Amino acid sequence: MNREDFPMFNQDIIYFDNGATTFKPQIVIDKIKDYYENYSANAHRGDYDISYKVDLEYENTREKVVNFLNAKEKEEIIFTSGTTESLNMIASGFFAPIMEAGDEVIITTSEHASNVLPWFRLANEIGIKIKYIPLDDNYHVTIDNLKKVITPNTKVISIAYVTNVIGDIRPIKEITKLAHENNIFVVVDGAQSVPHLKTDVQDLDVDFLAFSAHKMLGPTGVGVLYGKRNLLEELKPINLGGGMNESFDNEQAIYLKELPHRLEAGTPNIAGVIGLGAAIDYLNNISMEKIHERELHLRNYLIEKLIKIPHIDILNLEADSGIVSFNVEGIFSQDVAYYLNKYNICVRAGNHCAKILKNATGVTNSIRISLYFYNTENEIDSLVELLQAKEKIEEEMI
Repeated sequence: MNREDFPMFNQDIIYFDNGATTFKPQIVIDKIKDYYENYSANAHRGDYDISYKVDLEYENTREKVVNFLNAKEKEEIIFTSGTTESLNMIASGFFAPIMEAGDEVIITTSEHASNVLPWFRLANEIGIKIKYIPLDDNYHVTIDNLKKVITPNTKVISIAYVTNVIGDIRPIKEITKLAHENNIFVVVDGAQSVPHLKTDVQDLDVDFLAFSAHKMLGPTGVGVLYGKRNLLEELKPINLGGGMNESFDNEQAIYLKELPHRLEAGTPNIAGVIGLGAAIDYLNNISMEKIHERELHLRNYLIEKLIKIPHIDILNLEADSGIVSFNVEGIFSQDVAYYLNKYNICVRAGNHCAKILKNATGVTNSIRISLYFYNTENEIDSLVELLQAKEKIEEEMI
């Protein structure tokens, strides 16, 4: 599906690591190249034509994000370096100033490090308490299990919409409804969901959402922090500098700009933001609904073949995303990855930055296949054929 648009497929390669980053279509590459070749000026700084062109392209992408997420206004969209920076800004800039010792943050053991470590830091610095939603037998989150851990001290639920190892889609709308009924904020890690699912922040009613461009066909080094405007108004800037202040005469007279620029200090990743705009156009042309449908078809195709191999242990048999995690019985996950690499098949192996997930699954490392719409059934057939030959894997490890 659309493979001719991606120059990386000119190589003899099968790429199943889309959860880490995706390939970039030519239209995104050309858009970035156009900026560097034809109007490579700074944003919101110059009083000349090419700088004005930069401003138009940069802010046009912000409007595209507004529409892509169905946000209310452009002031709710902050450009960052990625999901990690966005989540750190939320934890340190919004919650750290308003939380006290004993306040509770609810997460899960299947969260990515970027949605764990910022809260761990607040636990060490402020004394907040980290609580975990118990996972069910499929390692999924349920509303009933969430209700078990909410207390009057719960201040925030911070959770991925789709997790990067289990690949489960959380019931975010129901979680948000329950949270708001109890005066609890909801932070959503959208790194693995926004590239794959239609995301409507008004319908979900989330308070904050973070995601990265490079996982949705865009360039690396740029991401988005979405927040409800009244909450972003209270978010303390983590970075201070050019572009985010109106004026300053001394330490007592510092005046900051309005949203969104107040939270975008310094020269931004201009090419990255412009490239993100092109990536959004590309995804919209396909439609997020078709992308999700294609990924589910590929996942089901893969699962149907893997379950027939007796030495394959699938960690997340039940999931509605393009993520499949498994192990080959008796063989270290990274050894399997090295073996597949000999045949130009790229997979992820290890703990996938979800280092406390083992507390729930008992599995420390796994092989992860993360599919995207441009993968094919033939690629899956090639993978399965290699995985069927356990003796061959063991022989080539020697």
